[in-house]
Order: sequence, then C-alpha cells, then structure tokens
Amino acid sequence: MILSEASEKIQQRKIQSERRKCNIKEQLVLQSLVIPGLIFLAVFSYIPLMGIVIAFQDYDLFLGVRGSTWVGFKQFIDFFGSNNFLKIMRNTLSISFLKLIFGFPMPIILAILFNEIGKIKIKKAFQTITYLPYFIAWVVVSGMIISLLAVNNGTVNNFLISLGLINEPVNFLSKPEYFWPILVISNIWKGSGYGAIIYMAAIAGINPELYEAASIDGATRFRSIFVVTLPCIIPQVAILLILNISNILNTGMEDILLLTNNGDNAILNGVSEVIDTFVYRYGVKLQRYSYATAVGLFKTVVNVAMLFSANSIIRKLTDTSIW
Repeated sequence: MILSEASEKIQQRKIQSERRKCNIKEQLVLQSLVIPGLIFLAVFSYIPLMGIVIAFQDYDLFLGVRGSTWVGFKQFIDFFGSNNFLKIMRNTLSISFLKLIFGFPMPIILAILFNEIGKIKIKKAFQTITYLPYFIAWVVVSGMIISLLAVNNGTVNNFLISLGLINEPVNFLSKPEYFWPILVISNIWKGSGYGAIIYMAAIAGINPELYEAASIDGATRFRSIFVVTLPCIIPQVAILLILNISNILNTGMEDILLLTNNGDNAILNGVSEVIDTFVYRYGVKLQRYSYATAVGLFKTVVNVAMLFSANSIIRKLTDTSIW
C-alpha cells in the first residue's frame, strides 16, 4: 500500500511537471514580453543596490568603493543629529499626508462621476480633459502656476482684486503658508484624471444586475454609489492605498524644485525642504555622496516598514492585501 501510494504521488508530480512545461511552451510569446521588464528592473533597481555600501563609508569619488574609508553608521548619526532632521521630517510627512488625504480620494470621485455620465461623447470629452494634465511636464505646469500666481498681471491676483477680496497683489510663491496648498492642489490637478483609469476599469467590471437589484429595492442612483459601486471597488482602493502609504516619504522632488527656483528660494526653505530635495542638494550640489546615500537608505527602510504595516492593517480590515 505504501509503495503504491508513493508511486501514485510520483506519477502525479510527473503529470503536473509535464503540464507546466506545456503551459510554458504555449505561453512562450506572452512570457517573453516580461523579459524587457525584468531586465529594466534588474538594471535600474537591483544592481544599484550594491551602492548602498557607500552609506557606511566616507566615500571618495577618486578612491572608489574599495579605497574609501569605512565609517559605519556615522552618516546616519550625523543626519539624525542635524538641525535639519526635524524640519525635513515635518515637511515630508505633512506634504505626504496632505497629498494622501486630499489627493487619494479624487481619482475615486472622478471615476464615479464619469460612470454616472450617460452620454458617451460627453463622458469621453471630460475624460480627455482630465487625462491631459498628466502628460504635461512639470516644467510646463510650474511655469503655468508661476504665471497664474504672478504679482504683475497674474490671473489669480487680478481676479481676487476684481472681487474686492484683496486690495493689492499677493506674492503667493513667497508666502510659506501658501506653499503646501499650492503644491497639493497642483498635484491633484495633474494626476487625478490619470489615476481614475484603474477605478474606471474596476467600475466597468461591475455586474449591471447589481444596479438593477438596487433600483428594484428602491435605491436611487446616488444611493447605488454607496451600496454597489464603492463596495465593488474596495479591493482596488485597498491595494492602491497600501502602495500610497508605502510611499509616504516619497513626496516628489521635481515639482518642489521648480516651484522654489531649484531650491534657492530661501523664504520657502522652511516648508519646502523634504527628504528628496535634501538628498538632491547634498548628493548632487554638495557632492556628499555617502551622506546623501545614507539619507536615501533611511527613507527606503521607512517606506518598506510602512508597506508591511499598511498591508497587515488593511488585510485585517478589508481581507484584501498585496500578499
């Protein structure tokens, strides 16, 4: 009996392995499409990980990794003990949370609004209008924002003066209290339309019979959003929320640098200096490679910890997770 059971298991394993080989051969073309992505991931994500060792050295560009002095955690201690640490963490977390609180729901709201538009032509027109900002470079967007908020003949200042809300033009980009709202609003305007694509695809996959059943039960179109649409797209919302939380320290660099004159606006430095701009300044401008690498490594470790934490919490709340 034992021998027969063992032989059956061996035969089943052989059959399974043959099936896998057949599936791989049948899907060879599809599998080959993954190869460029894997190469890109290896070259730009995994091979550069070897440079992490620089964070534990006093790296000298001419001596290289092997010739540079090993200093252990000195770079991390210098960063944690610097006067800029609390300011940078406050700015980074504040901007990230503002983007998460106000920016994350906007693609969901847009997708639901598009789904409620009955006429296809109007629906496509609005979709195109909201998608376009995503494909505009931040250089152009920052130029538009600077022009709109300009003191001399700026559209926003002229409009506020015409309404009598202000008596003289306001230099918005030189007022620290206005920088975070400007940054968050510009990011929402630029990315919400493109971010709605995933939710629109999820909404398109909802069974129409669910809406019919809700209407039979007396639910209005507005009520159907809460009893049908939102519950059906919770898995997509949960996954994207996890990914957004895992990037909590990635506030972006390009938009901040362009709106602060490449970081040289001293008036806004107290509210605009974040981890990404700090790494750029010390790594590129000041050429303190080890220090910049240590700060970047710290950011990565925190993001990974946030990823595992968010995945665990959301899995308990929604039964949906990345793994």
